[in-house]
Amino acid sequence: MRADLLIRNGLVLDGSGGAPYMADVVIVDGRIQAIGEKIAADIDPVRIIDARGRYVAPGFIDPHSHGDPLQTPEFENFLAMGVTTITLGQDGDSPDMPDLAGWLDDVAAAGISVNLAMFVGHGTLRTQSGINLEPAPADAEMQDMLRRLDRALDVTFGMSSGLEYNPGLNASTSELTALAAVVGARNRVIMSHLRTEDDDQLAASLAELIDQGRYARVHVAHLKSVYGRGAERGREILALLEDARAAGIRISADSYPYTASYTGIALLFPVWAKTEQQFVLARESRRAELAEYLRDRVNARNGPEAMLLGMEPFVGETLADLSARIETPFEDVLIDVIGPQGGYAAYFVMDESLQATLLADPSVSVCSDGSPTGFHPRGHGAFARVIETYVVQQRLLTLSEAVRKMTSLPASQIGITDRGRLEPGMAADIVIFDPSRVKARATYTDPLQLAEGFDEVIVNGQIARENGALNPLRAGVVLKPAPSGR
Repeated sequence: MRADLLIRNGLVLDGSGGAPYMADVVIVDGRIQAIGEKIAADIDPVRIIDARGRYVAPGFIDPHSHGDPLQTPEFENFLAMGVTTITLGQDGDSPDMPDLAGWLDDVAAAGISVNLAMFVGHGTLRTQSGINLEPAPADAEMQDMLRRLDRALDVTFGMSSGLEYNPGLNASTSELTALAAVVGARNRVIMSHLRTEDDDQLAASLAELIDQGRYARVHVAHLKSVYGRGAERGREILALLEDARAAGIRISADSYPYTASYTGIALLFPVWAKTEQQFVLARESRRAELAEYLRDRVNARNGPEAMLLGMEPFVGETLADLSARIETPFEDVLIDVIGPQGGYAAYFVMDESLQATLLADPSVSVCSDGSPTGFHPRGHGAFARVIETYVVQQRLLTLSEAVRKMTSLPASQIGITDRGRLEPGMAADIVIFDPSRVKARATYTDPLQLAEGFDEVIVNGQIARENGALNPLRAGVVLKPAPSGR
């Protein structure tokens, strides 16, 4: 048999969660041709990789990631973690283009080093339809948004919502229901950043998404609890999802292995002061009220010491550091120096035992919520950290289960049918590694360090990264969702 690549003597983790087994893997024309023991003698390969003593697994799939493929098409931060497929258009925000299909064609023509599964953003659709921040869209605007959504679902795996951010936070139940009906009719998924992740309001936020699940598959992006504590609270949150499934709701979730979030400073500001226009008005007419709100909110989120700034010229300083350095109360720093649109920060607001409970649940996949440039270690370390910390060090997960949560599980959640498992006919996205050598080198103070230990990362049958060296060939593709009716 002719073959482009033969991987010999590896311990195969096929992505199902089953035990590893010794086998050879044969790759032809970007697909897995055969997997089995002692088949190498019948193969005439162009290249052989001896994987003796190492594991051979499907390339990891990141169900929640960020970046601009026209600016950083290499996405080496993901490849170095073993990630071969990313998702973009998250949190309600996709490229503001009149023709998303055309933009994806541009991405494909320019080349990309990982595969891309695209989502269309609810917030972007609101903007394009002229709704913007309006809580009650006119009928014509609403119909225009629904038409735009339906058209975008031709080339996307679903719709993302960012209900904690403008303009999505203005959406009513009736609007979300109408959108969900369109998504469900096309057999796509709603991937939602919940309206709030604060522990005392988390059940209500999940209930809002579960209600949309009456019409479409729904997915909780980066499941977490802000302020929640303990493994028991984690189990209570998971029970809410399980109860929904028992009632027939198709709901899933992902999580990342860190206890700090990372998002825009606007998250701290009240609804009436999030946009630049709102902020200017609030600063002039409600200054004392705004300062009190920010002071209380930051203190409730573990104080200014728990907020690590990620934008120039304050990169690496906490809000407390900056406040002390310029001798200004931190609430005034937020108002007079930074503002709601002034940048991003990491927020240390989560409990390790609670988050580990969520991450370990069999129904929760692994995500990074990271990008090539974000000042948070998750973008360069998340998938490596799962193996290094939760498999090797803490033994919270078996290696087989961790791989399932990074491959076949996110593939099924998103709707990707030809990746995430090692079996004949599947696309040849593969990672080869020794788990004892996997290291997440990224830290909160130095977050752009590439992960180590994933020796060969193969994308569509081509070696995209090998022994720390990036191959410039850009073997990734823009993935197409399964055909669906209207």
